[in-house]
Amino acid sequence: MPQAQPAAALPAPRRIRPAAAVYTLIAAAGALLWWLSRTHVARLPVWAPWDFSWVEFLAAWLTLFWYVRGVLRLAPEDRPSRWRSLAFVAGLLAIYAVLETRFEYFAEHQFFFNRLQHVTMHHLGPMLIALAWPGAAILTGMPRRLRRAVRHPILVGIVNILQQPALAAILFVGLIFFWLVPSIHFAAMIDPRLYAIMNWSMVVDGILFWCLVLDPRPNPAARTSFGARAALTMVVMFPQIVGGAMIVFNPHDLYGFYDLCGRIYPGLGAHYDQAIGGLIVWIPPAMMSIVALLLVLNALRRAEEKQFAELAESDGPARRVVDSRAWTG
Repeated sequence: MPQAQPAAALPAPRRIRPAAAVYTLIAAAGALLWWLSRTHVARLPVWAPWDFSWVEFLAAWLTLFWYVRGVLRLAPEDRPSRWRSLAFVAGLLAIYAVLETRFEYFAEHQFFFNRLQHVTMHHLGPMLIALAWPGAAILTGMPRRLRRAVRHPILVGIVNILQQPALAAILFVGLIFFWLVPSIHFAAMIDPRLYAIMNWSMVVDGILFWCLVLDPRPNPAARTSFGARAALTMVVMFPQIVGGAMIVFNPHDLYGFYDLCGRIYPGLGAHYDQAIGGLIVWIPPAMMSIVALLLVLNALRRAEEKQFAELAESDGPARRVVDSRAWTG
């Protein structure tokens, strides 16, 4: 009898990579929000975008995905602690909340809401992200080509220049008040492209500055010493106090053009709106500078304790004594 021919082997089904599935989900969610914000914006909930931006949407959700994937890929001993991960997520979502939700509409129609937006983009969100120190996790979770692009010498050189301590302090304070010049602020509020540049400059500069200040490593691994970082927190605090006070006590209506687009609370009055906005420029950034100073001092303490522990382990029990000269010099 003739032998039966074996059945042709069926091709194995192609496996869907988890990363591809996540990218597809993010793209689909973005497309849906883009369509809804163009056609049914008035019916969207407050957490939905008022003026959808693909750049802001993808920057937030892709960064979050790369961070989570990077944390899972890192060795257990190299993974960030739980509170650092929470700080990163809180900082990223805080920036997203003031840019890609209904809060964006409030920031475009009331000066003090605009100041809350900038304090979140330039201070609170970037400070939390820097405190999480997420660079290693994000790079590990990135696609290889993008990782190579981020590590390109030209981009690294630009970051090195922008994080020179003196220039970093000038940019940190200067950008805040550059965008607060009434004529420039008015131009940014009526030009969508300039408005996007203003917002992105706040976020990028805030992240660069706070990553410089809150670097947990000692020098020379870090760019500057702990003393220089502590000084930076104080150097940027006083100009913000002075600038905020100048806005609060200015008798003139500096930002009256908010009346042209309609204030959220018209009964509040232009001067009260300006005074509240000036207080937001004045008080929260000063408080965050004090918090940053305490964090720098705590990082110094931890670095010295680690150094003492390493010396004690290398020299034996006889050296396991804290030398006060390490603190006093």
